[in-house]
Amino acid sequence: MTGFGEAERPTPAGRLRAEVRTVNHRFLNFQVRAPSGFERLQPAIERKLRESFTRGNISLTLSVVRDENGEEETAPAVVVDMDRARAYRDAILEARDELELAGTVEIGHILTFRDLFRAPERDRTLPEIDAEDVDAVVEAAASAAVDMRRAEGKRMGEDLLGRLRAMESEVEAIEAAAPGRMERERDRIREAIDRLLPEGMDVDEERVAREIAHLAERWDIHEEVVRFRSHLAMFRDTVHDGSPDGVGKRLGFIVQEILREANTMGSKANDAGIARSVVVLKEEIERLREQLENLE
Repeated sequence: MTGFGEAERPTPAGRLRAEVRTVNHRFLNFQVRAPSGFERLQPAIERKLRESFTRGNISLTLSVVRDENGEEETAPAVVVDMDRARAYRDAILEARDELELAGTVEIGHILTFRDLFRAPERDRTLPEIDAEDVDAVVEAAASAAVDMRRAEGKRMGEDLLGRLRAMESEVEAIEAAAPGRMERERDRIREAIDRLLPEGMDVDEERVAREIAHLAERWDIHEEVVRFRSHLAMFRDTVHDGSPDGVGKRLGFIVQEILREANTMGSKANDAGIARSVVVLKEEIERLREQLENLE
């Protein structure tokens, strides 16, 4: 699930800032970006994040703002090595005099020596920041991200429940259509017997009844319908009740069982209308599975 949270905390080193971003992932992964010197706190930071998240790609950025204007200290983009510039000037003048040449040393001559210019060496060392301060700011940023994820989860939960209602409607249609197919099959068998047997030959009604009973047993989907509805009820209860450890994995398991019952109903359908309803069920189940990839 996606989420974003940020928090700040004053410290002797400056304002410690944390930003937490989360995106969807089946497992739990961490990416921590922090200034030099925070390496010793990496295990503690990950433990703190695990208290808030059980699934997803979690990106944490830590920074320290050290000046009073809310921005990190700046320095000139380049500096001039004046000692080296003087040495180049003196060397040029010495060569002119030794070679008895005319002319003066101009700024253009000095600018040709590129090693006179360099980036400034900035002091990036930070006073040591207490682990308690890092824990506090990480926890606050993670909490804000979790709040955003909860809001998204609520919207997703409503979508999931809508999928369940659509499936319940299809199951009702399947259950209503199931008895009619046996009546049609019974009539088809009798018509075939009447058409194929010589006129005047008696029909073994007991054998016909056994054949129809055998078909009824093979095509019976009552147990699958009952289990299907039971799984839907379990899915709904899990969405409503929630869990501190997340519900995504449990819902994923329930969806597997729902799909199993739908497949069995499809294999026993022997009816175009029921087969179409099973296809609709499986489409809704696939949408559930895709959505669950985003749930914790």
